[in-house]
Amino acid sequence: MTTLRRATLDFLRSSALAAAFTTVTIGALFSTHLLRQLMGDAGYGAVITGLCVIGAGMIVARRRELRVFEIMPTLLLLFLLWLLLTVFWSRSTGATLGGWLQIAAPTFLAVVVAQFRDTLQTVRATGDVLRALLVGSLAIEILSGILLDLPVPFLGIAGNLAEGGPIQGLFGTRTMLGLVTILALITFLVEWRTRSVSTGLSVFSVVLACLLAVFTDSPIVLGMALIAGLATGILAIVRRTPPERRTALQWAIAGALAIGGILVFTFRRPIVYWLNAEPDFLTRSRLWNEILDMAALRPVQGWGWVGSWPDNLMPYYFIRGATGREHGSALNAWMDVLLQAGAVGVVLFVGFAGLALARAWVTASERRSTVYTWPALVIITLLADSVVTSSLLGGFGWFLLVVCATRASLVRGWRSGLDTGPESPGWRMPRGTVP
Repeated sequence: MTTLRRATLDFLRSSALAAAFTTVTIGALFSTHLLRQLMGDAGYGAVITGLCVIGAGMIVARRRELRVFEIMPTLLLLFLLWLLLTVFWSRSTGATLGGWLQIAAPTFLAVVVAQFRDTLQTVRATGDVLRALLVGSLAIEILSGILLDLPVPFLGIAGNLAEGGPIQGLFGTRTMLGLVTILALITFLVEWRTRSVSTGLSVFSVVLACLLAVFTDSPIVLGMALIAGLATGILAIVRRTPPERRTALQWAIAGALAIGGILVFTFRRPIVYWLNAEPDFLTRSRLWNEILDMAALRPVQGWGWVGSWPDNLMPYYFIRGATGREHGSALNAWMDVLLQAGAVGVVLFVGFAGLALARAWVTASERRSTVYTWPALVIITLLADSVVTSSLLGGFGWFLLVVCATRASLVRGWRSGLDTGPESPGWRMPRGTVP
């Protein structure tokens, strides 16, 4: 082995590269809007492609640490394969392949991060990235809305901070900023509880996230905050319950949540009125009705996976014409899956997300360390957001879902019970060991 090759392999196997790779990947995915506005789609694509190449190099260099059946959850693999198969009946092969890459790239990056960084290391990297982006968001909103009193059109910033919002920060829309602030708040609180950062930095981070969430002035953000807060409270109760009574409590909570879901659906109009979300609700209701009509024409296989809706392609331009709005998605991840991947895609997606949540919740209930609550709370927040946006199906939303699902499957999945001894065909070296 040449000196250069050995040095390259040592570099690809190093924990320093894994740490840097995780931080840069999370930063790039959370900065999607900012990078696209600054570099264009081609520049952003080059960044993601470069990260995928580095990730592939890390996997090759550290392949002896991995077991093939631990790479990703089985239902995730089946879901991705089904989305790729839709190329055979899509109206545009190019659009389908491009849409598939939009979800395949963050999947691959998430798998690399989940394999080479543990949950606490991922939380720390996410916290560092979100702190920087939220500080940057507040700074540019102050500059635009107070110091200059001018909007920043190319970043989508309206400059409304002086009027109390809504603000968009570096994320393009107030809803996206709101989702990021809720994820950041969960991350910062886990950092605080695990003492990963100083108390002063934790307090500053929590206050920053809360402040920006308030200035989004979004009823959707309020709803997500209520759901995340409810989930946190329930999880805290479950974790403090003796193990012999925990199962009964879990079933009682599941029943109560089912009843609550029925009540919310039954009284959805008064709730929408109370949240002052009538315009958003009416827009989505009309859009979803059109989507259901078009999905009924191809109920099993869908129209072909394209990710973000392309221009001048059936049925998306028809839906835009019928609603009179330039929608780029279904504003609901489940509706998007139904329209593009049909009932088969919905079943696989429900199975993947549901199993990921179940595994993460049980792990958070049983493990003492607070860090195990992070995957469960992140998945719950992302699923709550998926009802009103499609951000779960790409970018940082999909990345976080896959990371949490993969980590949960490594702890609670069927793989964890397999023989890992040196005689097993699936044996891998302990993580961190250089072969």
